[in-house]
Amino acid sequence: MNSSSHEPTDRVQNPASSSSSSPSPSSSSASCLLEVCVDSVASARAAERGGASRVELCVGMVDGGLTPSIGLMRAVRRAVAIPVMALIRPRPGDFCYTDDEFSVMLDDIDMCREIGVDGVVIGVLNADGTVDEKRTRLLATRAHPMSVTFHRAIDMTPDLSAAMETLIQLSIPRLLTSGGECDAIAGQSTITSLLKRSRGRISIMAGGGLNEQNTVAFVTATGVSEVHGSFRSQRWGEMSYRKGGVYMGGERRNIADETEFVLKEADGEKIKTVVQHLSSPATRMVRIGDIP
Repeated sequence: MNSSSHEPTDRVQNPASSSSSSPSPSSSSASCLLEVCVDSVASARAAERGGASRVELCVGMVDGGLTPSIGLMRAVRRAVAIPVMALIRPRPGDFCYTDDEFSVMLDDIDMCREIGVDGVVIGVLNADGTVDEKRTRLLATRAHPMSVTFHRAIDMTPDLSAAMETLIQLSIPRLLTSGGECDAIAGQSTITSLLKRSRGRISIMAGGGLNEQNTVAFVTATGVSEVHGSFRSQRWGEMSYRKGGVYMGGERRNIADETEFVLKEADGEKIKTVVQHLSSPATRMVRIGDIP
């Protein structure tokens, strides 16, 4: 990377959120809702400017996302009017948690309610990979009346259809999935199958690898009513002195696309482009879940 260049190449809803949040361009006209994954105030603002319907707030995207700090949640809640969903994930790795870790998750949900975020994003599995019904119920109950999404932990289950049925029985309003694959494009057929099986009993939000180039075609092909992505661009940070050979994480390396001095943020223009295409009358989508 050239350091001299400036730019490197629901069923369970929070009643208060529906009345206090200003409608975004996509929420009123698009057939498909766009959720943007963000990890900063700047990205949240960019998502709102671009017309995103809501944001999922997290940190540690390189690890698949972790619970954001109290300060970040408060700042994002003040900065944007669109709904904010906070990720509840206390550490990287698998989704089978110790009692101490689960206690942290419960406390984090309490803090989310106090701060006024609109919902939480959870995911808890048993050692055998099935959905942990007891703990999922406890988390969802603790979150009430905030909205709840079960995240891509479902993609690590041995049977996605069975996992979905469990979530439906637990009255979880939404699940996020890549169809059990590394990205939603690879999992497209499974996502379509889940939509058919769900018959509108749960919202299927597709995510993983969706970007401004492939989202509209994916939505048109599958008929999903919600999609999730980060839609980021990268830029140099404000430091002019950029020391090489020192890394803040053991797995990071100062290679062309990944340095300690590059910031990745949601790109409002990319988001705007996707929202406009999803809102266009030319984008005709079939609600798969309504097909007999």
